Amino acid sequence: MMSPEPVKFLLVDDIEENLRALEALLRRDGLTLYKARSGVEALELLLEHDFALALLDVQMPDMDGFELAEMMRGTERTRRVPIIFVTAASTDEGRRFKGYEAGAVDFIYKPIDPLILKSKAEVFFSIARQHEQLARQKDALATAAAELKGALDRLQAHTDNSPLAIVEFDPDMRLLAWSKGAERMFGWTAAEMTGQSLSDLGWLCDSSIGELAEMLSGSLADAAHQRGHHTVRCRTRAGAVLDCEWYSSVLRRPNGQPVSLSVQILDITDRRRAEETQTLLIGELNHRVKNTLASVQAIATQTLRYSRNPDQFSATFSGRIQALARAHGMLSDRTWQGADLMDLVHDQLRLGAVDPARLDARGPRVQLLPQPALRLALILHELATNALKYGAFSRPAGRVVLEWSVEGDQLQLRWQESGGPPVQTPVKRGFGSTLIDSSMKSDGGTASVSYRNEGVVWELMMRLDRTPDPMADIAARPVAPAPPEPPREVPALDACRLLVVEDEALVALELIAVLEDAGASVHGPARTVEEALEAIETGAFDAALLDGNLHGKPVDAVAAALTRRGIPFAFVSGYGRENLPAAFAQAPVVSKPFIPQQLVEVAGRLARRDGNVLPFPAATGTSR
Repeated sequence: MMSPEPVKFLLVDDIEENLRALEALLRRDGLTLYKARSGVEALELLLEHDFALALLDVQMPDMDGFELAEMMRGTERTRRVPIIFVTAASTDEGRRFKGYEAGAVDFIYKPIDPLILKSKAEVFFSIARQHEQLARQKDALATAAAELKGALDRLQAHTDNSPLAIVEFDPDMRLLAWSKGAERMFGWTAAEMTGQSLSDLGWLCDSSIGELAEMLSGSLADAAHQRGHHTVRCRTRAGAVLDCEWYSSVLRRPNGQPVSLSVQILDITDRRRAEETQTLLIGELNHRVKNTLASVQAIATQTLRYSRNPDQFSATFSGRIQALARAHGMLSDRTWQGADLMDLVHDQLRLGAVDPARLDARGPRVQLLPQPALRLALILHELATNALKYGAFSRPAGRVVLEWSVEGDQLQLRWQESGGPPVQTPVKRGFGSTLIDSSMKSDGGTASVSYRNEGVVWELMMRLDRTPDPMADIAARPVAPAPPEPPREVPALDACRLLVVEDEALVALELIAVLEDAGASVHGPARTVEEALEAIETGAFDAALLDGNLHGKPVDAVAAALTRRGIPFAFVSGYGRENLPAAFAQAPVVSKPFIPQQLVEVAGRLARRDGNVLPFPAATGTSR
């Protein structure tokens, strides 16, 4: 803390001995005494220093004390300096009046009484000290006020520039403050909102006003309340609805009485949407990865059924997986926006080591969406593989013409072989032919084959979906009826009538094969919601196995129809329980890729009306 400035007294007397006597009587710590022998000398000192008291001798040559006092009172700088006259003259009311008129506050008479002099001087010394202290306090208050104003200005700037909306309510839930952030977030100005009751603002959704007002009032009433957190739906001036998080705190007086409730509001609408989208994408990714694994499982199983030895299985299975992988790679390079048909043709036929000069591929530019591109990739692979093994590409002179055209929303493809070995109609239909036929039918297309002397001719038709599907299936969709099942001594599902609803062709093929191997009578696959509803209304089934999604459409209507008919069912899906219809949470879930034994067990329990059917986790092994 700084030391106080010394208090200054001015002593004026034309006699040096008198000045020394006054100095000796008044000397003390913190006091500085200035002496003047004349009025002129005194005036010079008055212009240089601020004095707390002036003791003036009345009788002085040239300029007496009264004249000096009048000059002091005539100057702004010295007008308020207290004056005590020191005089040896006897008491004269006229002189006293003249002295007071000149500005004196008191008189001291010679000979001077030291006690009286010191007591009077002490008064003015104390007044000077108090004045100095008040001045210091005034300066400190001014500095504090300036700092507080700066802090408030910074706080206001932060409040105005904050992405949060900051509002304040009084104990009666009337709005006291509405920040610039609130204006930006909700559209109303502070003038429009302040002073209104929470229930009259039109700012909150009606369903949340009562509950929120009760919670905020409880916060104000609870002396121990520190910080509140609520999720509230708010309206904007434009009519949009925002999901918001409210963080509240109570301002109280020292006695605990609430003054106001301050609320900081964070708009979490975009975050909520992002979380919902993330949940959806995770569910979709999980579904599609599992569908892909289920497709690979089906390819492996069905290839094994048609293979004569391990070497044949290895080559055939590897080729089909490579075809699927190359199609996935092409779609990934294009961020799953689709694939050009000509690029797909050349990419797939390179797998079979086909001489480009022996393939004449022609047709208009056609962009295929991911689903049909994946299906067509497997079809082209089967056509090229069959041509290499048995058809035109197995002879040096053999050729293939692949041409296509587009009529409306239909893509027409024609695969015509020539120059190969003599063609004979096969006695037994192979997996490749079944896969091609079922793949076309899965989306309402057609496939027909002619075994001509000059070569095989395939006529294919598929529907072109012009609307891009950002959630296009990652797995291929060929479907085929099951081959004759091997005999079983004790079929687990003997005489059970089951409905299979599945749009993934290879997965449907595997489902049917597993169920029929176990002795069931299977209807399906129903590939769309419409097909499934028709089958439910016209057929009689003991149980059903239902995919969690059919060509991007929810299956709530199918599950409801099964429930109305009293047909128990299980979901067979790559989705988790949280992504399946919530109204049918009692239905068991078999995760893709599935273990055949688990599938048979669930189907058997459903058909027998066993109430203890539990969901099954994703399979870790898929061999049969």
